[in-house]
Amino acid sequence: MVGTVPETQYAKTPDGGYIAYKVLGGGDVDVAIVGSIATNIELFMGFEPAARSWFDLAASARVTLHDRRGTGLSDEMGGLPNLETRAADLLGVLDAAGQQRPFLLAAGDGGMVGALLAATRPNRVAGLVWFQATARSVAGDGWPYGRDPDDVRRLAEGAEKGWGSAAFVREMYPGMAMDEQALAFLATMQRHACGPATAVGFIQLLNEYDVRNVLPTLRLPVLVVAPQGLPDDWLYRQAKATAQLIGGAVFHALPSEALRLWHPSVIRETRAFLGIERPPPELDTVLSTVLFSDIVDSTDHQARLGDRAWKELVEQHHSIVRRALDRWRGVEIDTAGDGFFASFDGPARAIRCGLEISQRVDHLGIRVRVGVHTGECELINGKIGGITVSIGARVAGKAHPSEVCVSQTVKDLVAGSGLTFQPRGQHRLKGVPDRWRLYTVTSPG
Repeated sequence: MVGTVPETQYAKTPDGGYIAYKVLGGGDVDVAIVGSIATNIELFMGFEPAARSWFDLAASARVTLHDRRGTGLSDEMGGLPNLETRAADLLGVLDAAGQQRPFLLAAGDGGMVGALLAATRPNRVAGLVWFQATARSVAGDGWPYGRDPDDVRRLAEGAEKGWGSAAFVREMYPGMAMDEQALAFLATMQRHACGPATAVGFIQLLNEYDVRNVLPTLRLPVLVVAPQGLPDDWLYRQAKATAQLIGGAVFHALPSEALRLWHPSVIRETRAFLGIERPPPELDTVLSTVLFSDIVDSTDHQARLGDRAWKELVEQHHSIVRRALDRWRGVEIDTAGDGFFASFDGPARAIRCGLEISQRVDHLGIRVRVGVHTGECELINGKIGGITVSIGARVAGKAHPSEVCVSQTVKDLVAGSGLTFQPRGQHRLKGVPDRWRLYTVTSPG
């Protein structure tokens, strides 16, 4: 999991029911997420792609998300909620969570709820980010955007038997490519959010939701975002037309793959709109073995062979190195020209990988030098760095042609592996304090 999931809490509604919600993160900026699908927030936070985005946003903001009335862990309280009731429920969540004036990050009809709350209680909403915005849920009555009313009726009929199935999820999102992970999650979410009868009722409500008369009254910052490049681009056209009803609203197109509220592009747009930066990445550390290799006298080879032949030779070299890394479970971190930088979770495998590379490139008419060092590495955005990496590069620089050179640390860690070594004495490594005792690998054991 990407973070510690907070416990579910409950906000009391004016009619005596309870809305389930969670609070993530902290910071000076409040954000309330208002979704467009029936959810179960316990299940939602177990879906890694969505949870990652919520925790990403919560790294620099205080974020709430909730189950709408009648779904997930929230009470039904008799009958399906209209927009006014849903806005009142949202206000109850904000009150319970202590969010006095949050930004709303909303999707689809969730944005309708946010728009109504912002229009009637402007002192309680700082701004609105509206993903896949829609002023009216279906086409008709001067609004040529959105779903055809007959399609909505057929969708409601399909929900009676198909609710919670992958086939019905595809029916809900026609023409949208969807990976199997998201498809399976959305189907499971439906089953855990509500039953078929409740789902049919919510789908039928799509024929009624309409906030076109509300939007021109908004007096707050609004960002409308929607994917562009889908078949017929109806989501894009609908959102753009909705934005035009809001004075001063900003409209930004998203990549075509931005089909869910938790897509990273939505989170990036939200951060920029709210003026909050992602906090600097926390440095973590891990013990890792680093390997550096490069071709000896590469400049002379290139001058002798010419650019084209040299390029072909380097490609063959790269292929040999990558096959060796794969065999010995190394991870390629970077390559520059004819050099490689890789990491291993075991020093013995790193040495044997280096020996294999050195032996296999001989038939190409070239030789390599290899250096190996083990130490504590910093993890920055998933990649290793720090002084250990610098030492590994310097150790490689001390290797002779066709030689695997290692530090004292590596030699000590592989005791009992059958590898044998020849002392190379103590050396100063450029930019690294102290003198370092190095060794040459003489036998793979």
